[in-house]
Amino acid sequence: MENSYKFFENRDCEYFPCHKGLKDFNCMFCYCPMYREEHCPGNPTYIECGDQKVKDCSQCSFPHVPENYDRVIALLKK
Repeated sequence: MENSYKFFENRDCEYFPCHKGLKDFNCMFCYCPMYREEHCPGNPTYIECGDQKVKDCSQCSFPHVPENYDRVIALLKK
């Protein structure tokens, strides 16, 4: 996939890839813009941290899949 306004891949990043198993890895949303969303389309888990639950997105690749770009943007526009 070619770099564009919807996709880029930073292979020089020391953390690349931060999630394993994707053929085309979109670094556009390096920090997930849906992290604060209670109901995001990804597959986060939650870690008990004292009396709080912390969202763990380490196993979620939703924003890094190139085909999900338009869906992420639509969710952010709400």
